[in-house]
Amino acid sequence: MGQYDFDCVVDRSGTDSLKWERGGDEIPLWVADMDFMAPREVREALIRRASHGVFGYSVIPDRWREAYVSWWQRRHDLELDPAWLVFATGVVPAISSAVRRLTAVGDKVVIQTPVYNIFFNSILNNGRHVLESPLIWRDGQYSMDFDDLERCLADPETTMMILCNPHNPVGRIWSREELARVGSLCRRHGVTVISDEIHCDLTAPGKAYVPFAGVSEDCREISVTCVAPSKTFNLAGLQSAAVFAANSHLRERISRGLNTDEVAEPNAFAVEGAVAAYTWGAEWLDELRSYIQDSRDLVAEFARRHLPGICPVDAEATYLIWLDCSGILDGGSSVPLTAFLRSQAGVRLSSGDSYGTGGRGFLRLNAACPRQILEEGLRRLERGLEMFRCREQELKRQRDQDLA
Repeated sequence: MGQYDFDCVVDRSGTDSLKWERGGDEIPLWVADMDFMAPREVREALIRRASHGVFGYSVIPDRWREAYVSWWQRRHDLELDPAWLVFATGVVPAISSAVRRLTAVGDKVVIQTPVYNIFFNSILNNGRHVLESPLIWRDGQYSMDFDDLERCLADPETTMMILCNPHNPVGRIWSREELARVGSLCRRHGVTVISDEIHCDLTAPGKAYVPFAGVSEDCREISVTCVAPSKTFNLAGLQSAAVFAANSHLRERISRGLNTDEVAEPNAFAVEGAVAAYTWGAEWLDELRSYIQDSRDLVAEFARRHLPGICPVDAEATYLIWLDCSGILDGGSSVPLTAFLRSQAGVRLSSGDSYGTGGRGFLRLNAACPRQILEEGLRRLERGLEMFRCREQELKRQRDQDLA
């Protein structure tokens, strides 16, 4: 038994929670935020800052950079130069800013699908074109399709690749060898890499992620990495993130972009929360990782016993579980299924269709909640799937009668 109580249910009603406010009594297992309290030291740091009572404009102090440098050295064996770090209000604003600053309207941006759906927004909303390089799904495992990836990178209109490391939603931690190959291909074809590493701390016990910028000179010189304490410590509402780039030319361009887009200035709590998390949050995080692994195991065992046709993909990182529903949907879209589960069973998951090629027929489940909430969500999922099967069988029977 650890010192942190992740079984504690925190009532989030009345807090304007995106995840909880509009769902009535449904169990929300969709958007990627956790239902756990942030570490005590983080909460205490924010209370101290709030008690001061004056909330004017803030600057970025040296201790903010020192906290990032120390954390990445201790946790991920990556030596960062403090000068590489630039504040941003979030990883998504940073990615969108990078797209605007480092590519031109009409350029192509490569993503490896199925992948975080907001990447599409950051590309398309800025007048660029999405170029999908689908991951290979074979024998229950995902891998990169390097032949297809090189084809995409060699396109003369391709100027950027957005890498997801570790990968959301499939849960892969890319190996050093895979990342080195990505870096070599991108440098050969003159493509800049934006590496979204927001889930990097949420690895399964015994697993470690490899920072893209630490793999090789190729990777370091062509990349901008986006990181944050938000997913790790459940601090998304603080709007606190960072980008780092060893290449001074890339760093200057992304810094100008963030400032031009007005997403480079912290609110009164953004620095305090990040510094406290990276200074004091290691033990809390290690217990969280174990708790999430137990939840992954729970979902896998529940699916084996009670969810025929559903197969959870074995994940090495994130608190998100990617569910293969091909045994139920037979290649069909999961959009009608998610709508049915929400309206008829009161459990909300994310449809895999929104994650691009390869997501069709999958669901994404957020397991970062107290066990009793997860268990209730799984029971509702079981009931909902049974009702969905019955409905589909009845619809098929009616269609067959109409054709008779």
